[in-house]
Amino acid sequence: MHKTVQDILNMKKEKKKISVITSYDYTLASLCDNSGIDVLLVGDSAGMVMLGYENTIPVTMDQMCMFTEAVSRARKNSLLVSDLPFMSYQASIEDAINNSGRLIKAGADAVKLEGGSVMAETISAIVDVGIPVMGHIGLQPQTTMLSQGYKVQGKTKDTAMRLIEDAKELEEAGVFSIALEMVTHEVAKIISETVSIPTIGIGSGVGCDGQVLVVQDLLGMYDKIKPKFAKRYMNLSEDIVKSLKIFKKDVESGVFPAAEHWFSMSEEELKKLREQIGS
Repeated sequence: MHKTVQDILNMKKEKKKISVITSYDYTLASLCDNSGIDVLLVGDSAGMVMLGYENTIPVTMDQMCMFTEAVSRARKNSLLVSDLPFMSYQASIEDAINNSGRLIKAGADAVKLEGGSVMAETISAIVDVGIPVMGHIGLQPQTTMLSQGYKVQGKTKDTAMRLIEDAKELEEAGVFSIALEMVTHEVAKIISETVSIPTIGIGSGVGCDGQVLVVQDLLGMYDKIKPKFAKRYMNLSEDIVKSLKIFKKDVESGVFPAAEHWFSMSEEELKKLREQIGS
């Protein structure tokens, strides 16, 4: 039985840190799940990491459902949360509920959406139909990125107070957790101590109840963007390129394939074949 929303809520009560990995495909999600990661997040960052977009804006619901389905087939132990992409929930509450339902049908246990108090009514409506919601404040790639770019959030008293109030309102609206992206570590710690639900840090310091990284960042597989907060545990891209160059050389030199890599027919059948074709 995989982890549930209640399991994640209990982890904060028990003062256990929560591990979250963003993953988009069956192969890597299987490895993440097998490693005991608490939460698998199917992020709309798939648009950049998997599809090559410049940002998350072009990502569609159909694409998010496809990635969610792939990860859901892989997971056996982790909670699975999927992002609602840009303009899949902002235009109307009806859109938000319908599209949240699509992600649940695709295999998610919960959905994540961006926005502070302005999204409280929408969140309440989604929660009221029985779909758990993870909030997301601080840097919001779908909105603040368009107007501000990559900027740390909560650096002044006023902006910090807004974030704290947003977190409180999201908790009141019914979210089971809040992602804090690029929030100053002092403010993230205050928020984590203020709300009773888990906070998940994305570059927001050790005071959060959990931490999330994109698996490709963690493994050193994605070089286009290298966020300060993304710790690399491997530099797999170098090993992959090195292996591919060796493969190319082996093909060109005839070293690959060797006898152990191919299949053979019996000498008797080969003789019959040669006689048949006259060779």
